[in-house]
Amino acid sequence: MAPSKPVDPAELRSALQTVSPWLDDPDLPKPPRADLAAAVRLSARTIEQTAPGSSVEVRVPPFVAVQCIVGPRHTRGTPPNVVECDPRTWLLLVTGRVAFEDAVRGAGVTASGGRAGEVAHWLPLVRI
Repeated sequence: MAPSKPVDPAELRSALQTVSPWLDDPDLPKPPRADLAAAVRLSARTIEQTAPGSSVEVRVPPFVAVQCIVGPRHTRGTPPNVVECDPRTWLLLVTGRVAFEDAVRGAGVTASGGRAGEVAHWLPLVRI
């Protein structure tokens, strides 16, 4: 698979700022799907590019799944190291509003495999 185009940091920041009020107050209406998808996809592609590799799969359904972190490559079936969460939890992690360990303890993140926790080293991506 060809590498994706590098994420423009200004585009990522703008996408995150668009959904930021909802991250601060979950009682606000959920952002439009296109805005939420942009923030999730750009941030996931950013972690894919800043922590290149394919030993951990980060899943944020229904928007994206990326592989990151240097290590043994996964090629078929269920990956041995998976981090999965909903879009809001992912964006809370990305923006530093919640720590990875707290999200795992609070059941907002499912982290399986011995290397899944290494994603925490790369978060937050942008503090907003």
